[in-house]
Amino acid sequence: MANIKKGDIVQLITGRTQARGGDRGKQGRVLEVQVEKNRVVVEGINFVTKHVRVGQTQRGTKTGGIETFEAPVHISNVALVDPESKKPTRVGFRNEVVEKNGVKKTVRVRYAKKSGKDL
Repeated sequence: MANIKKGDIVQLITGRTQARGGDRGKQGRVLEVQVEKNRVVVEGINFVTKHVRVGQTQRGTKTGGIETFEAPVHISNVALVDPESKKPTRVGFRNEVVEKNGVKKTVRVRYAKKSGKDL
């Protein structure tokens, strides 16, 4: 079971600090998870510029120029944010019994672990 899924709020825990022009400490929503590459695309984090060659579409409008978009970040460089404390936390799994339409089923559920400081 994956620790980080699409739509989760994560925080970047490595890289250059914001004072030095980096993204460490920023939080954002996961837009895409690339499972085979162990990477995630996070909204508002790791912007890169790409120069696109000028071309024409079928209608004759010009395309191209300088585009900025979010580049993937390795999954080990982000941490899931606890929804209660809004701080990065580790993820655990526990088995819970869910009843749906009268049928009981055991499923694994993610939960944010509490650190020693939060207790």
